[in-house]
Amino acid sequence: GGGNLLLEVEYAAHPQFEVDGRNILYTLQVTPWQAALGTSISVPTLGGSVELKVPAESDAGRKLRLRGRGLPGNPDGDQIVELEIIAPAPVEEAQKKAYKALAKAFGEKV
Repeated sequence: GGGNLLLEVEYAAHPQFEVDGRNILYTLQVTPWQAALGTSISVPTLGGSVELKVPAESDAGRKLRLRGRGLPGNPDGDQIVELEIIAPAPVEEAQKKAYKALAKAFGEKV
């Protein structure tokens, strides 16, 4: 005779992605100039990397949606990409000068 088979599926934690229902959450690190000027960046998804357009004047914490790139279902989930702005440490003299010029341009005393 046939009986019912009940399966419980658990997802293992992933170092890059978090799961929220059918949606996948991913934090993308961008530089201040990428956030300010806009850029196109390769972003990992469950189905492989895709190009994500980061609009100009994006703030830290801005969320961008990749439709249908989350967990499969009806409908498929989305991948939500949250921007984290990371300023690289100035190592070379030209980089330090660029940071000083940037600070001056934004009205800070250097």
